[in-house]
Amino acid sequence: MLSLLYQEGPSTKGIFRRSGSAKTFKELKEKLDSGTEVDLARESIFVTASLFKDFLRNIPGSILSSQLCDKWVSVLDQGNNEEKIKSIQRLIEHLPRANVVLLRYIFGVLHGIEMRSEENQMNAFNLAVCIAPSLLWPPVSSTPDIESEFIKKISNLVQFLIENCCRIFGDEITSLFGEI
Repeated sequence: MLSLLYQEGPSTKGIFRRSGSAKTFKELKEKLDSGTEVDLARESIFVTASLFKDFLRNIPGSILSSQLCDKWVSVLDQGNNEEKIKSIQRLIEHLPRANVVLLRYIFGVLHGIEMRSEENQMNAFNLAVCIAPSLLWPPVSSTPDIESEFIKKISNLVQFLIENCCRIFGDEITSLFGEI
């Protein structure tokens, strides 16, 4: 999924914002969940993007770890960008290795899409609004007002992560998939 999103996302207007066919999404999800082989390259990239966001939402405790939720939410309240980046890197060290590896690939994809935002209309802000709710959620449910404020803070964090991903994860994230 990430490879397809890396290849097609930068040239796809509204990637992660537009949904694919709900019927196709449901059928493909059932096939993937049952272990059936699926050729996503033959499907709409919007369905693939929806499947990927669904995959992220189903990671137990979220990829950024709901246990670290308060720390993630407060990281942007810290000093200058350098201090924020160092705090983020320290938080990343507390995540399971599999989560860190996946995050590097995710932000490699998001960076590639953001670099061509004039073409696809998905700048860091737009990407963050679409993907942030799939990356972290609070460990307990809350009121709609609190949830709305939380999503806003997480979107700001994800936007910062996209804009600074090379400094946070290293410049090699731009070449994890090779050339587009």
